[in-house]
Amino acid sequence: MESREQVVPQVDPALIRRSIIGGAVGVWVHWFDWAVYAYLATTLAAVFFPNENPTAGLLSVFAIFAVSFVVRPLGGFFFGPLGDKIGRRTTLAVVIITMGAATTAVGLLPTYSSVGILAPILLVTVRLVQGFAAGGEFGGAAAFLAEYSPRRHRGFGVSWLESSSLLGFLTASLAVFLLNSALTEEAVTAWGWRIPFLIAGPMAVVGLYIRLKLEDTPNFRVLEQTNEVSQAPLRELLRQDWKQLLQMTGIEILQHVSFYIVLVYLLTYQTQELGLSSGSAAMLSTITSIVAMVLVPLFGALSDRVGRKPLLIASGLGFLLLSYPAFLLMRTGDLGAIILVQTGLGILLALILSTHAVAMSEIFPTRVRQAGLSLGYQVTAAIFAGTVPYLMTYLISATGNPYVPAFYLMFVGLVGVGTTLTLRETAGLPLPQREPVTPVQETAGGAVSGSESE
Repeated sequence: MESREQVVPQVDPALIRRSIIGGAVGVWVHWFDWAVYAYLATTLAAVFFPNENPTAGLLSVFAIFAVSFVVRPLGGFFFGPLGDKIGRRTTLAVVIITMGAATTAVGLLPTYSSVGILAPILLVTVRLVQGFAAGGEFGGAAAFLAEYSPRRHRGFGVSWLESSSLLGFLTASLAVFLLNSALTEEAVTAWGWRIPFLIAGPMAVVGLYIRLKLEDTPNFRVLEQTNEVSQAPLRELLRQDWKQLLQMTGIEILQHVSFYIVLVYLLTYQTQELGLSSGSAAMLSTITSIVAMVLVPLFGALSDRVGRKPLLIASGLGFLLLSYPAFLLMRTGDLGAIILVQTGLGILLALILSTHAVAMSEIFPTRVRQAGLSLGYQVTAAIFAGTVPYLMTYLISATGNPYVPAFYLMFVGLVGVGTTLTLRETAGLPLPQREPVTPVQETAGGAVSGSESE
């Protein structure tokens, strides 16, 4: 079935700004929780598992982290199609309050010393709920921001999605740093570890309030007015939009792998392979995060002028051509050289982070947009994102080659470039919408006055 441009009413600029805040705050809650859990892994191991074997406890904490990653596609399969049936606003409200409640619940859990084996069981349960809810965040927020943003500034509007994820990492790092600076190690283990998790609760309530004060997106409201809401978005997506799903898979492989190597795995690489202290590695990661966070909205605005494809290709080519030289330079051990490499990697990462969400939002029809974004993002994340630290560590150990991460970045860069070449340029175009797929819908559908926001 051919797609057509969807005509929607203009949106007040103040409402657009509130929609950006409403979309971004949930992403912040999600990544703040994810990062706090990782940064406090050693403490959580001591709190929720027996102290006889600290290594086993730490591995258990990371196993729970991985399991919560695995359930994210289930959340994507549930919330994505649901958002295409009942609306972006409703599903995003459910997602943010569930994520916030689960994150807060971690901070309220009893410890192993008080309830024994029940403590890790409760931790697993809460993390599974959090992971399931997180599976609905990206697709819903990306569709929400894309459909609220003016088409000529859509790249800039949607880019705040990734800026807020980076802000989540940075604020989590700051919270853990302040915690360790203000309290003794004994106090952090006794009760201080709870504080960062409890912070997410009020923020989620604020985000819920903002989201509930907003109307659903103009595009979805048009579907409701014309009786064109899909009753089986998942089936429709898999039958008619499987090519777009494959394209999104290629783009998200580049995004996920580059994100987790540059911002997550390099901390381990620099301490184990380069001999840097944990503090120095954390400082370098912070530099990269700040560079990327500042550049993402600027590159998002640039994509509105020059197109999505040039930035996607620039990121892919950058990782393909510069990763190996970057690791060669990094392995000299010179701190100035390492800072230069981290800054360069931050720029390449910002190119893909600024553009992938908006570009993928623009290839799916409105009827199945949230389902397509949710499945394409979360399934790829479960396979390629969560496996990065383990896979890189294993391959370096098995091969003895310290340049494995560079080769992996080169590979996903090639995948990203190849996939981008199959895309059509969508910057500045109205969002697509498929014609009604049933005779009943064709009779009910009608023209809607107004035009998409400029």
